[in-house]
This record gives sequence, structure tokens and C-alpha cells, in this order.
Amino acid sequence: MPTAYTPGLTIAADTVVRKERLLPLRGEVLVTEGERVEAETPIARAMRPGNLSSVKVSERLGVDPTDLPSVMLKPVGDAVEAGEVIAETRAFFGLFHNVCESPVKGVIEHISPLSGYVGIREEPMPLETVAHISGRVIGVQEERGAIVESRAALIQGIFGVGGERRGILRIAARGPEASLEVALAPEAQGAVLVGGATADAESLAAAARAGATGVVIGGIDDVALRAFVGYDIGVAVTGQERVPFTLIITEGFGSVAMAQRTFELLASHVGSNASIDGSTQIRAGVIRPEIIVTIHEDSVHGVARPQDAGQSGQLSVGAQVRLIREPYFGRLAVVTGLPAEPQRIETEALVRVAEVDLGDGRKVLVPRANVEMVHG
Repeated sequence: MPTAYTPGLTIAADTVVRKERLLPLRGEVLVTEGERVEAETPIARAMRPGNLSSVKVSERLGVDPTDLPSVMLKPVGDAVEAGEVIAETRAFFGLFHNVCESPVKGVIEHISPLSGYVGIREEPMPLETVAHISGRVIGVQEERGAIVESRAALIQGIFGVGGERRGILRIAARGPEASLEVALAPEAQGAVLVGGATADAESLAAAARAGATGVVIGGIDDVALRAFVGYDIGVAVTGQERVPFTLIITEGFGSVAMAQRTFELLASHVGSNASIDGSTQIRAGVIRPEIIVTIHEDSVHGVARPQDAGQSGQLSVGAQVRLIREPYFGRLAVVTGLPAEPQRIETEALVRVAEVDLGDGRKVLVPRANVEMVHG
């Protein structure tokens, strides 16, 4: 039987999820191997150096940079408060008095008689990483963090914005083909709301006002997405947007019904804690947004991880796939053929293709690079 290999999306009711939770710089690890942790448990903590504020004191006081040390009231290493006088000049028996105040709270790090600048290092900022999922610590990396393993339901989406958040799963749609209705989930505060096919700008704004931490829907149009984010989203990595909650799209763009299987899996966990992340990268080094719902059982023995479930990258006749390029973006399909020879497609490009059944009576040829496996 013909086969090929392609990236995949996972929709799994019971699988093993491992999350590497590392600091970007060295710090203190707060957990030990074998320890049970909850999603909000701190894993590691560090102090990130504060910003360095440069103040041109010589210019403000009207003195030559070489005279800077003589007008300073605070030496290197001294702590200062915001608004505190750090240098002054007096002339004509004190009749003329100029001062320079610190713009920030911090510690004087350097005084330069060459440039006339004084550097003030602001207070260090705490940096912490939490477990994000409930589970067990299965490995510790000294001074950096740990790996947390959990038995969970895992659903990967096709696109998202916003970073890691956590909340209680609530259904906020009348079905997978309906639209998001925040009123259907009166306990929306701190919740991850599961919509159906789509959500307009007004519904997303209502979710924000209600205090939702996340919204999961089948599709969204560019008008609503632009209104939500505040600008047009490009093809770069997402996840750092300043948005009121994390938004995850499971199917594609436009009004696309959420797959029945996905909707039912999410609905089966209503009331459970969900960990979500909208980070997305479609090109090299693929990153997919995801929803993780921990199954509170200690044992993961015999439960397959997504990449261990058979040959997860193997594309074969009968495999379920999702199409990731227009004109069928977001559509679920079944592979019905894998022609061995490259085929010429509508763009006149000569590529290796897959024949897929769209489920509506149509069979089409699509480049193999435009499909992703759906696992679970």
C-alpha cells in the first residue's frame, strides 16, 4: 500500500503529554523528581536583571562630563528612589541651584566622566515558570526547570493567538455548527469557553467582558480576528499577542463547524480544568495551539503518547487528514489515493499529491505538503 510521511494534528481522548518547563536563564528549581504538581505549581524561579536607565546628568546640570564625579551626591552602588536627587550644582554662593533627579528606583551602576551619563539599574524582576498541567515531575534540569508528565485529553488546533492560560471548560454554543453565545455559559469568569462554528467581534468582546481566559471555536473570519487582536496577523509565530484571552481555532478560517468528534470530546470534560496555549507556527518547526485536560490518574503505563501511536507521521490510504492550504483550508478529508508519480496541479507546479475525499461527494488532488494527519 502506498505511504508517505507528513506532519500531524492530534485529537486524543486519552494520551500521555509531557511538557518541558524551563526558565530562559539560570535560576532555582522548586520541585523534585517524582513530585506531584498542579497546573499553577511553580516549577522554577529566577530574578531577571532590571532595565538600565541612562541619565545624561552633565547635560541636565550644564557641566562638563569630566566634572560629573564632583557633582554626584550618590556614588556607584548606592540605592536611589524615583525622584531622589542624585546630583546638584551650586553657583554664586548658592543663588543658582540645579539638581538632577533619578527617573527610576534602582541602584547606581556606573558614572561616566567620558559621556556624562549615569546608569541606574532598576530593581530585578522575578521570573517564574509554572507546571501549566497537573501531573508528575519526571525529570529535573539543574537551575533551569523540569519535565512534567500527565495523562490527559489533548486537542491540537489549526491556529491560535494568545499564550498559556488555564480555566474551567464551559460550553457556550448550542452545538458544533452554532456560533459562540457567551450567555450560555453564565460562569464565564475564568473559564475556557467552547463555541461551535465561529464567533463575531461582538461575541469575542462579550467573552472578554465576562472574564473568560480562553475561547475555542471552529473558525473565524479576518474581520473578527483583526478586531480582536487589533491588527492583521501575519505568518510569523503567534502567542505573544496582548489579548484579553487566548483564542484557538480548531478547523480553519471563515464559519467552519467544529468537528463533531472535537466538540464531543471537549463537552465530555465540561467542568474540568483545561490548560490552553494559542502559540502557532505553520512553517518550519511547526507549533500548534492546544487544549490539554488532565485525567487525574497517576498511571500512564500503556497509554500511548501521540508520537508513539503507530507511525504517527505515516500518510496512507484511509488516513484522516486536515487540509492546511486554500481552497480547502481547514477541511477534514480521507486519503483515497497516493499517486507515485508527481502530478501537475492548477498552479502548473509539478508536485507529489494525495487524492482525498472531502466527504461531500468530491475527490480532489492536493499537494502532500498541504495536508496534516489527524491523530487520536
